[in-house]
Amino acid sequence: MFDIGFSELLVIAVVALVVLGPERLPKAARFAGLWVRRARNQWDSVKQELERELQAEEIKRQMQDVRQGMQDTENQLRASGEAIRREAQEAQQQGDTLAQEVRAPAPADLPPHMRAAPDADAPAQESIAPETAPATTPEAAATPPTQSTERQP
Repeated sequence: MFDIGFSELLVIAVVALVVLGPERLPKAARFAGLWVRRARNQWDSVKQELERELQAEEIKRQMQDVRQGMQDTENQLRASGEAIRREAQEAQQQGDTLAQEVRAPAPADLPPHMRAAPDADAPAQESIAPETAPATTPEAAATPPTQSTERQP
C-alpha cells in the first residue's frame, strides 16, 4: 500500500521507543492498532456499500435490457401475426373468388355442348305439387316406389 520496507518500520519503532519510553509504548501501539482497525473497517464498509450499489445498478440495467428484449420480441410477434392474418385474409378472398368462379362460370367460358337455351317449361316445373314431385334425396331415389294395390295370394 505505502511502499514502506522493513528498515523504515525499524527506524519508526526505535524513534517511538525513544520518544514515548518503554512504559507508554504498549499503550500507544494498542491505540494505533485500534485506529488502524477502525480505519480498515470503515474502508471495508464503504467498499462493500459501493459494490452493492454497483451490483444493484447492474441488475437494474440487466432487467431493463430484458424488458427491452421482451418488448422487441412482442412487437415482432405482433407484426408477424398481423402479416399472417393479412395473408390468411388474402387467401380467403382468393378462395372465395375461386369458389364463385367455379360455381357460376360465365356462359362464354362453357364448352358448346354445355351451353343450352333456357328451358321453356321451367315455370311449369315450379308449379308441380310436392306430392307428385320426383324424389331428390339419395335415400328416396334408392327406394322403389310402393304400389297402391295389394296383391293377395
